Amino acid sequence: MNLIKLEKENISIKTLIGLISLAYIFSVAIRMIWVYQFNGTDAFMWNNELMVNTNDGYYFATAVKNFLFDTNTYNNQLSTSIRDYPGVVYATWLLTKITPFSLDTIILYMPAFISSLVVIPIILLMRLFNKTLLGFFAALIGSIAWSYYNRTMVGYYDSDMFAVLMQFMVLFSLISILVKQSITNILYASILIIIYPLFYPQGLSLIYAMFLLLSIYLLVFNRKCNITYISITILSVSLINIVFYLKLIIVLAMFIFLKKKILPFKLYIYLSILGAIIFLTGSNISGLIISKFSMYLDRGVQEEGLKFFQVIQTVREAGQIPFETMANRISGSTIGVIASLIGYILLVIKYRPFILALPLIGIGIFSLWGGLRFTVYAVPIAAMGSVFLFYVIASFAENKIARYSMIIVLTAAMLFPNIKHIVNYKVPTVFTKNEVKILDKLKTISSPKDYTLTWWDYGYPIWYYSNTNTLIDGGKHNQDNFIISQILNTDSQTQAANLSRLAVETYVSSGYKIVANEIFKNKQKDQIDPNMMLDELMMDDYKLPQKTRDIFLYLPSRMLNIFPTVGVFSNINLKTGKEKKRPFFYQSQSIKDSGKIIDLGNNIKILQDTGEIQIGTQKVKIANLAITYYDNKGKLQKNIQRLNKNSPISVIYMKSYNKFLIVDKNIYNSLFIQMFVLENYDKELFEAVILNPLAKVYKLKI
Repeated sequence: MNLIKLEKENISIKTLIGLISLAYIFSVAIRMIWVYQFNGTDAFMWNNELMVNTNDGYYFATAVKNFLFDTNTYNNQLSTSIRDYPGVVYATWLLTKITPFSLDTIILYMPAFISSLVVIPIILLMRLFNKTLLGFFAALIGSIAWSYYNRTMVGYYDSDMFAVLMQFMVLFSLISILVKQSITNILYASILIIIYPLFYPQGLSLIYAMFLLLSIYLLVFNRKCNITYISITILSVSLINIVFYLKLIIVLAMFIFLKKKILPFKLYIYLSILGAIIFLTGSNISGLIISKFSMYLDRGVQEEGLKFFQVIQTVREAGQIPFETMANRISGSTIGVIASLIGYILLVIKYRPFILALPLIGIGIFSLWGGLRFTVYAVPIAAMGSVFLFYVIASFAENKIARYSMIIVLTAAMLFPNIKHIVNYKVPTVFTKNEVKILDKLKTISSPKDYTLTWWDYGYPIWYYSNTNTLIDGGKHNQDNFIISQILNTDSQTQAANLSRLAVETYVSSGYKIVANEIFKNKQKDQIDPNMMLDELMMDDYKLPQKTRDIFLYLPSRMLNIFPTVGVFSNINLKTGKEKKRPFFYQSQSIKDSGKIIDLGNNIKILQDTGEIQIGTQKVKIANLAITYYDNKGKLQKNIQRLNKNSPISVIYMKSYNKFLIVDKNIYNSLFIQMFVLENYDKELFEAVILNPLAKVYKLKI
């Protein structure tokens, strides 16, 4: 029995297809603004194509590249991308195989063309309630609103292009069950749920929440119908944690059997109870939800064993955000998000099945604590809420033309701040052409089994362009951040070299386990004192494992911007979890030279007459004054004056970068500063293979 009373509308299938096509073209066209702005910019081009603008894109792209050209055969991490995101990887591979476009072109434009498909479930969902035109207006907003655009723009090649699209398709299919009361819709919903984690497994907690709301809704409002219990039974199976093709077979078999509706009514109830039990025990629902929320709410160090610093508190998108930011990201403005929330409430009052979208609204609000990334899930339903509010407001007008004119004007008002944001959102590519040239050169002097050690921000591009491997990367955030941080921050190049060789060889020989846990025997009875081991690694005669591959250190100039963050991971006593003395690092390109005083901003000044640096009200003698620049041949020239060996602060003027560095003794002597900024390195331990102002690459000799 259908309990939902719907108004009639007169929009044909042909008109529906036209509206969907128009909304889709609009969404794609808006995304081409970025291409128009940067196409032909030489610094952003590689292989005659614009490069992508998200690091994570190279994670999936490397797996596809390996499928196509067998380039990264020793990269153990690629199996993770294929296992966790087979839909993304194989969809990209298929498009590259069946179209005439290169992989670089596919990964550039794929996000725009895939994510814009979200207009289909938005319009179809409103059509369920005979509000197709409202769905069209909502699709215009929902497809390009601030947060959704940011994570699905041209070049943002990531699983995010499927995340909201697939979730909204699932939402549409679940609400279709409530509206149509058809077992065929149950099958469609089940298939979508089965396919969903192949593209975006992180969103399963939202699918679970929508399923639970569907079950409650059916049991409250439709408990006397067989369809209620058939829905719970089949959907429960589609959500259990078994291999997807086995679930598909079981669901199809259940559909064929249950669609005949020949069983006694009570037996359907018993089957649904059994299905619910299977779901609760076989889906890991509680563990998944708790782990996801705790991951983004946790702000400390590891509790058990050695106390490693956790990466989550350094990730910007996982930090708390103000209400205005949340509002802008979801709807484009504070007024917009308020209108969206009011409209959603009215939508639920008018059409109860929209209560199933509550988890999407809820996760958007959770972004206030969980971080930016959660705003994107609320965008389409917020767009539908705002347009429905416009419809309610416009319904007071007597003339139909006046009503829809009002809706069009208000929709345009919602679109304006979002399009304005898009025009101004001129994000660069991940790397510039000259930076990629460095990695391309590294590819020619290395082999696919070699390792390039650097901070995790650069891991995926290194895979893609150099075909070498890394110890940490954009998704592998664990205790090994300590290893890389220690290498980059140590003042002992011997320790850095020994630790590099020990870490890589241990990683490979252990079957790609977490290196820090292996070498320190973390959480084992014979756990090693990490401080003593690090001291031992400073010795020239430290016994290292046999060399099986080459190791490179990649030191990019852009790391200067995050170097204090990199240092946090090793600036900790692993035994106690307490932070060591916080180092001093300040860089400035805001330089005002009055002759006697060089003002670097933030109340930091160089007093040239006295050879002092003033930090706030404190004046300190300068220990080392280093001036560097690159000559016409691109070779580093440097002039280092040692002024006061007892002073803790040194000054480095990187003339070619128009940048001053004010650093303490530990930072000045660190491997990164010595080998990148000053090109001081132990020639017995390292060989300089690429010396470029943008990045320097050293090959380990031992």
